Amino acid sequence: MTSIPTVTLNDGTSFPQLGLGTYELRGAAGVDAVVGAIALGYRLIDTAVNYENETEIGEAVRRSGVDRDELTIATKLPGRDHGFDETLASARGSLDRLGLDRIDLYLIHWPNPSVDKSLDSWRAMIRLREEGLVRSIGVSNFTEQMLSRLIDETGVTPAVNQVELHPYFPQSALRAFHTAHGIRTESWSPLAKRSELLAEQTVTDVAAAHGVTESQAVLRWHVQLGSTPIPKSAHTGRQRENADVFGFALTDDEVAAISALERGRLWDGDPNTHEEM
Repeated sequence: MTSIPTVTLNDGTSFPQLGLGTYELRGAAGVDAVVGAIALGYRLIDTAVNYENETEIGEAVRRSGVDRDELTIATKLPGRDHGFDETLASARGSLDRLGLDRIDLYLIHWPNPSVDKSLDSWRAMIRLREEGLVRSIGVSNFTEQMLSRLIDETGVTPAVNQVELHPYFPQSALRAFHTAHGIRTESWSPLAKRSELLAEQTVTDVAAAHGVTESQAVLRWHVQLGSTPIPKSAHTGRQRENADVFGFALTDDEVAAISALERGRLWDGDPNTHEEM
């Protein structure tokens, strides 16, 4: 079993440096995949209302045999549930589907600026944390300006901001903002799925230099940037490979070389315009 190190969030809670993404992991096969990942040492499991698999994640937690307090179960508020009362109801719906008595990390999935209710949702999430139904609260796909608004209006800084982050889009300015405000960066699509990233000469050279796979080299890059990547895989071998990135380190030059692959977002996910209900 792989031991995945942790960091401490700005609210004092422990947070793994690598987790499991679960988008499209559904049904019995999805439950089996998550149970297998937990057995391999994964302790952060990321889901969302819009992934339509919260029930499977909860079942996997119960079947895993791992003490509940060792696991960090994250889920996300969908855009259609933005608003104060709506957020309270949505969180309780997630708890019912998960079959758990708390959510360890609750995120606003997308800011949806045209709706402009994310601040109301943030206030509700603060309430949920105060009531003990949620342990840590954060956001996903928020810009520096959006983060500043939450902080300035409520005095509560998100513990995490989960964003598109990979070598093609390293988000250096946003990561610097996170560091300055004590926000943990979390990377979705850390391996830039459906792209040629893992065939890039820079990545293959770094992987060869350390005797690791290209995926491991990129995930290690995330770790050294100070971000928690959440690669998704249903395959035991790949899950094991993805988690095994804490026994080697890239040089500063290798980190810089991988970061130099930057070319921008890969998908239509600009938080200022993208809407997800």
